[in-house]
Amino acid sequence: MTNLSALLEDTVAQHPDRTAIVLGETRLSYAELDGAANKVANLLVSRGVQPGDKVALTCPNIPFFSIVYYGILKAGGTVVPLNVLLRGKEIAYHLDDSDAKAYFCFQGTEDLPMAQAGHDGFSQTDGCEHFFVITADPAAESPIEGTETLGRSMAQQDASFATVDVDDDDTAVILYTSGTTGKPKGAELRHRNMRDNALAGEGIFGASAERPDTYLCVLPLFHSFGQTVIQNAGFAFGGTVVMLPRFEAKAALQLMLNEGVTFFAGVPTMYWGLLGALDESPVDVSSLADNLRVAAAGGAALPREVHKDFQAKFGVTILEGYGLSETSPVASFSPKGEDPRVGSIGRPIDGVEMKLIDPDPGKREDLPEGEDTVGEIAIKGHNVMKGYYGRPEATDEAIVDGWFRSGDLGRKDADGWYYIVDRSKDMIIRGGFNVYPREIEEVLMSHPAVSLAAVIGVPHESHGEEIKAFVILNKDTDETPDSLKAWAKEEMAGYKYPRIVEVVDEFPMTSTGKILKRELS
Repeated sequence: MTNLSALLEDTVAQHPDRTAIVLGETRLSYAELDGAANKVANLLVSRGVQPGDKVALTCPNIPFFSIVYYGILKAGGTVVPLNVLLRGKEIAYHLDDSDAKAYFCFQGTEDLPMAQAGHDGFSQTDGCEHFFVITADPAAESPIEGTETLGRSMAQQDASFATVDVDDDDTAVILYTSGTTGKPKGAELRHRNMRDNALAGEGIFGASAERPDTYLCVLPLFHSFGQTVIQNAGFAFGGTVVMLPRFEAKAALQLMLNEGVTFFAGVPTMYWGLLGALDESPVDVSSLADNLRVAAAGGAALPREVHKDFQAKFGVTILEGYGLSETSPVASFSPKGEDPRVGSIGRPIDGVEMKLIDPDPGKREDLPEGEDTVGEIAIKGHNVMKGYYGRPEATDEAIVDGWFRSGDLGRKDADGWYYIVDRSKDMIIRGGFNVYPREIEEVLMSHPAVSLAAVIGVPHESHGEEIKAFVILNKDTDETPDSLKAWAKEEMAGYKYPRIVEVVDEFPMTSTGKILKRELS
């Protein structure tokens, strides 16, 4: 069987009573998780969903995400996970663009009324036929009149289901890009893309069903990083996935301690948050370090200072990796057991190739080898998507002869380790000179008063663009924007240092924990 759901089913056959998911006091065994997913599959079939149909899902990190996700796969459908922060018109766009036939949406909270937004979006579509509300209490009535709840609908279904066989190249998941350079596009990921990327955890992290890990799930499961590295890999290797619906550093630290977490994966701002929480929390770091086997980072460049501080305080070396939704997502990782190279995203994982090409969209030439060579990273291998759903022209632009153009600028050292320089669209051109924001951010964060930094380009009459830095300062410092500018002038070349510095209390963040630079100005 090639269905991605085999990752779960194979573990169910071997370890049915092992704990699969933890959320607060709720603990689901593998057998219970599989039975619930079977009920969802039966529900979909009863509503006329056919193999290959698209089914959308809006849900935070709670057991129902995995239950519905695997239920859709078992029925032969394609999962379309949606960002939980989307609103009515945005949801309608995603449902229409993906040709979704059914939509599952969590009830939400007063602060985030997901079900109402979901139903608003559902009501604006023509092709989506079924809307299910996921309520916190499975027996509760729907908060939206005239709609059915997943819990009550599941209660009428059988807990057994004959999983639909699929082809390796059938689409398992459609993951939507952020849409920062236009309307969001749906990356079609095959069953083999997602399966092979999840199973790569054995080679990358030493994952093993004989020594199952306990994963802290703080990365949003609707995003590729959490979906593959935590959920799918966790179930494939018989691990226990401890869910935290919303990242909060103190709560995460406490869960790591209470549940004996051995595997943590997060974006850089999460590691920054954990370090900050230690200053205000009585958590015994030594006991955390005794359990923690793997700390993995991705989603954005990990600042050197965060890397070094985490290793010093937790005694664990963060393994930094790289990938995109279009690559399932993992393309490279720092090899476990080898001396880390701080700032590097490691080497390509098994079965994946990477190279540097001319970043000019109209050119496709490979760039010559050399440690000073900066080019666009191109990726080829088992992880590369089928294409963008319904967008053949965009697919042809992104994938050339099997090589996916990432849009990220990088360099490679003599040993084949890659380093992200910056996103090509984030590069600043000041007076004809190329300036990479990440480089400036790294220097600023080496200042003892700077906790976090984000650098952007702003329009300038004579230079084209000027460099502006936003910084969050540590407590009890008397540094000012002027003093930081003066310090930066001494540390960087004249065309690089920021002429504009603004001190802020926080940064706008995406739902995945990345700094939202487009909202900085």
